[in-house]
Amino acid sequence: MLNNKTILVTGGTGSFGKCFTKYVLEHYQPRKIIIYSRDEFKQWMMATEFKQYEDRLRFFIGDVRDLERMKRALVGVDYVIHAAAMKQVPACEYNPNEAIKTNITGAQNVIEAALDSDSVRKVVALSTDKAVNPVNLYGGTKLVSDKLFIAANAYAGTKDINFSIVRYGNVAGSRGSVIPFFNSIIQNGGRELPITDYRMTRFWISLTQGVELVIKALKEATGGETFISKIPSFYVKDLAEAMLPGCAKPEVGIREGEKLHEIMVTVEDSMTTYEYDKHFIVYPQMVWNNKQKPDLSGKKVKEGFSYSSENNGEWLSVEEIRELLHRVELEK
Repeated sequence: MLNNKTILVTGGTGSFGKCFTKYVLEHYQPRKIIIYSRDEFKQWMMATEFKQYEDRLRFFIGDVRDLERMKRALVGVDYVIHAAAMKQVPACEYNPNEAIKTNITGAQNVIEAALDSDSVRKVVALSTDKAVNPVNLYGGTKLVSDKLFIAANAYAGTKDINFSIVRYGNVAGSRGSVIPFFNSIIQNGGRELPITDYRMTRFWISLTQGVELVIKALKEATGGETFISKIPSFYVKDLAEAMLPGCAKPEVGIREGEKLHEIMVTVEDSMTTYEYDKHFIVYPQMVWNNKQKPDLSGKKVKEGFSYSSENNGEWLSVEEIRELLHRVELEK
């Protein structure tokens, strides 16, 4: 499906963008992958890292806040992956206008540019668990972004284009997440790992799993779906034990804007959610064309169903976490 296609990734120099680019170049033969971002130094570093693929990589300086630049970048593009966002919770809280400009206005610009393009056929936007029942501004902006991408299908008209969403939580080893935080303490000789709350749970997902879910959305989406992987849960206190066996684990209290559990599907979403072998799809409650139909190979979940890291049916033991840690690459 991706062979001989031109793909543009907004925020493409980030961890997802680099993993997606490597995965696609190793498994497919795309005509071109365009990395769209505003940091020339990160683009130079990525170009150096991917030197062997320079014939199929292009680096486009631009900001999702700039609609005209976005339109220029999408000329001749088949597929768009929207990964650009302000993601750090404290930064969004302290700079709310900037978060809105990037996460909401930027999302709308990607949509407008794609709809005005003569070539774009599919747009997949990355979401987050924080967009579900948001308790901080980052989550609020991503909720609005999700709604914009779902509603964009109403404006497709007769065009052969659709918009969908992929949702997952913190990636194992990602910057600012708990694994590199614990690792830093251990590397500096610390003998205790602070736990915000002993009840805290999280989902475990790797970057590669996130990339594979995006590619699944590119292949299967008809418009407005939210794709969610079935992945195991773990207790943060068990992660601490796996990383530093026998360590003290003082409970220090939950941080501002933080949740006890990651939520992917709410009770309210259960009305339009279907379960498949390895994933869930939340279908839009409002549809605008006859292409937006559920894949009936799945099973509709029961009313009142929800999917969170707290009520998950699959859990990682301390030993299983320790084994998975061997495969985690910490972001620099």
